[in-house]
Amino acid sequence: GRFRCVLALVNPDDKDTIRGQWTFNGSCEGQLILDPSGDQGFGYDPLFRPEGYDQTFAELGAKIKNEISHRSRALQKLQTFLNNH
Repeated sequence: GRFRCVLALVNPDDKDTIRGQWTFNGSCEGQLILDPSGDQGFGYDPLFRPEGYDQTFAELGAKIKNEISHRSRALQKLQTFLNNH
């Protein structure tokens, strides 16, 4: 299984030095399990076990999930881009 997030940044302002359009992708690979496990998170979190972990997103808790999630990875790429421009 895979969670995927794509963020888009559009800046049409001619006055800005970073005028343009960009996308930033993040993904988290893992396994889908048949029996839900855990009560944290939402959606498919109880059915998704990320690679390298023995627990589902719903069991890992918000801190770890936010470090390894598809959204976090896409946001990190966006943050790096903004810091460099």
